[in-house]
Amino acid sequence: MCGLSGFLSLDQRRADPDLVRRMTATLRHRGPDEEGYFVDGPIALGHRRLKIIDLATGQQPVANESGTLRVILNGEIYNFRELTETLKARGHRFTSSSDTEVIVHAYEEYGEDCLAHFNGMFAFVLWDAERQTLFAARDRMGEKPFYFAERNGWFVFGSEVRALLAHPEIGRDLDLRGLSRYLASGYVADPHTILKGVLKLPPGHSVTVSSGKVSVNRYWDMSFEPSRAGVDASAEALWEALCAAVRHRLVSDVPVGILLSGGIDSSAVTAAALAVSPGRKFKTFSIGVEEPTYNEEAFARMVADHLGTEHHQFTFTAADAQALLRRVGTLLDEPLADAAFLPTIHLAHHARQSVTVALSGDGADELLAGYPTFLAARPIESLRRLPRVLVRGATRLVEALPDSRQYGSPSFLLKRFFRGAGCSADMAIQMMMGGLTHPEVKCLLSPRVREACAAFDPAEDLAEIMARAPMADPISRVTYHHGKLYLAGQTLVKMDRGTMGSALEVRAPFLDSALVELVCSMPSSLKLRGWETKHVLKRALRGRLPNQILERRKQGFGVPVARWLRGPLRPLLEEILAGERLRAVGLFDAERVLHLVSEHLDGRRDHRHVLWSLLIFEQWREAYLPGQRWA
Repeated sequence: MCGLSGFLSLDQRRADPDLVRRMTATLRHRGPDEEGYFVDGPIALGHRRLKIIDLATGQQPVANESGTLRVILNGEIYNFRELTETLKARGHRFTSSSDTEVIVHAYEEYGEDCLAHFNGMFAFVLWDAERQTLFAARDRMGEKPFYFAERNGWFVFGSEVRALLAHPEIGRDLDLRGLSRYLASGYVADPHTILKGVLKLPPGHSVTVSSGKVSVNRYWDMSFEPSRAGVDASAEALWEALCAAVRHRLVSDVPVGILLSGGIDSSAVTAAALAVSPGRKFKTFSIGVEEPTYNEEAFARMVADHLGTEHHQFTFTAADAQALLRRVGTLLDEPLADAAFLPTIHLAHHARQSVTVALSGDGADELLAGYPTFLAARPIESLRRLPRVLVRGATRLVEALPDSRQYGSPSFLLKRFFRGAGCSADMAIQMMMGGLTHPEVKCLLSPRVREACAAFDPAEDLAEIMARAPMADPISRVTYHHGKLYLAGQTLVKMDRGTMGSALEVRAPFLDSALVELVCSMPSSLKLRGWETKHVLKRALRGRLPNQILERRKQGFGVPVARWLRGPLRPLLEEILAGERLRAVGLFDAERVLHLVSEHLDGRRDHRHVLWSLLIFEQWREAYLPGQRWA
């Protein structure tokens, strides 16, 4: 895991070596071990390295034999050993044992089609001096970030927004549409960002810069062509694929541990790690909060005892949350409203004292129908066929139910379900994930900002993304939705930023290329059977994990936001969302926000999602856009 940055002149101006050093310095937290640069004519590449593979000779940038190609990599190419042997047999000469070097040789051999040969989590930039061409790419599922901007004859890029902002051509200009996107979903989905002119390269895409032109191309997408394999054969194939993915991700020259929450997914990864490395004493790490509803530590301990790991448990408190909220603007380069980001930071900090790499269970919920949204997919379709008068009546009845303070409770899920009753099926799923409708977003904005965004509806982005999703099967459609939006835009951002601040590399076996393609080829009936989610995974784990783990209700990873905002975080909430402050800045409708704060604090309504979103945004704005006003 590392950080990369740089720029290319589109009109043959010479690159400034001091500038690329300043940009790269902003990413030191991602790669504290080494730095490396390549500057030649119009191109400048910068790299911060976290040593994982080939500690002695894995420095970057890496060149080919003739020095005509240079590459910098953030992430890992897991199948680099197999590719190295293949390329050596074709006459390529390697000078190191690093996975980065395989990129230049694969590019020599296959050109831009080299991406079809990589199984990994990565963002890389390659400079082809002979063709005067820059070629960059991001992994299939979006585990590693890549930002870029084209401004005044410069193509500027980096692993985080902060690197781009160190370039004098990149301004700190808030994109009001980006703000609307953030408020609608709690993150800004690819390819957009919160800043004008700055873009994210979407997962499964590459970008080529040649002859002054920038072109973005899709090289991979999720594909659903169900096989006819039965549940037992599919379960065995899934277990074998998971073990193979874990085996690849255990390759490291530094200590590897496992983030073990006690849920099925991280427990499956831990079981697979012991299966491929019997006798190895893995260190596992979990974190919990004081409220039982959000605490899975007992289950994590059960799995650790069952599998014989060296387990370490940590507790995240409201005081920890308050301390991190005070500096969240320096931890996030874009606002992210996932409250689990904070305990992720805390867990990564403690785990990093013992290991440099950790495996996680991320991706299984999105791919194997693990969320309540999958249970709602078919009922949503049925709901849309009912007379609208019945739907409106049912919606009013559900809205009258008292707000539940327990995330995932029946009344909580019912309210989420009926919030999207009048929307398209795709937007209804978005609502169930905690999203806001366009009218709800507009109500939060000040009149001036509302007018500036009048012609924009975030639902347009959703429709554009979902145009490529499978139409016939609602479960596959939700899988596509979650993979392209929630996973790439929220879950993986949370994990990358939450762990890289402590220079901890996290690897997700469930996002292995072969495993993803296998799961996408399985019939939806194997993933969701009746009301049982992740059916095929549970079948694969029978006899390998305790039944209490396989049969327990999904709990989720989070913190008691609603209660903490009414209690220990109340002073911070009232300070950050104070009316005078909001009016001075001019982005939000102060009276509307204060009304939401009042309703939440006195227990009349549960506005945890929107208040947390506003709180995080305001802290980010203070750090990145200090002194700017829209009043």
